[in-house]
Amino acid sequence: MKKDWPARWLRDKLDYVAGDIGLFEAALTHRSASGRNSERLEFLGDAVLNLLVAEQLYRRFGDASEGDLSRLRARLVSAEPLAAIAQDVALGDELQLGSGELKTGGFRRQSILSDALEAVIGAVYLDRGLEPARVLVEKLFRERVAGLPGVSELKDPKTRLQEWLQARGAPLPVYVVENVEGEAHVQHFRVRCEASGLGLQACGEGSSRRRAEQDAAQRLIDALPVAGKP
Repeated sequence: MKKDWPARWLRDKLDYVAGDIGLFEAALTHRSASGRNSERLEFLGDAVLNLLVAEQLYRRFGDASEGDLSRLRARLVSAEPLAAIAQDVALGDELQLGSGELKTGGFRRQSILSDALEAVIGAVYLDRGLEPARVLVEKLFRERVAGLPGVSELKDPKTRLQEWLQARGAPLPVYVVENVEGEAHVQHFRVRCEASGLGLQACGEGSSRRRAEQDAAQRLIDALPVAGKP
């Protein structure tokens, strides 16, 4: 075990000084290791994280619907982005794992990293309260919140194109399958999207008809004038 574990990591990577260091020792101890582990803190941290991320999104996206906010939150609090944030702060290097998890590289596993980050946030909440947890979450998620797409971009290209045309009283787009290649389990589709009211069309490709239609819709959107694009 490292000297001053985990106080030094908390100070250097999170700019945090713990009151009850035992909370963070537990937060960084996987259930495969002996002693008090992170499972209960993961449960709490998940709830705290969802609340604080939801609060950030509510304030940042004033015109977003409940569904839009839910989709935005899912981009931030699922296992993949949480694990990426954990890697950014070298959390994996601080984990206490059982011998089996050590041998299989558990300190790099997405599920373990994301759970451990939630546990750390839960520990901060118990240690010093909601406001310090809010400060930490805002710091950890600042770049990812700033990089989120606009609400309109959350919808798939077919939906965006259809709604854009409907708002202008134009005919709905028509999708025509031009070509299908390959065996049934490895087919490749080519689809043409026609917007007759605009005199535009675009072709898309994909491993399914749906994907080819989405690709064609996006290509048609890309061909529209920049002003007023969906």
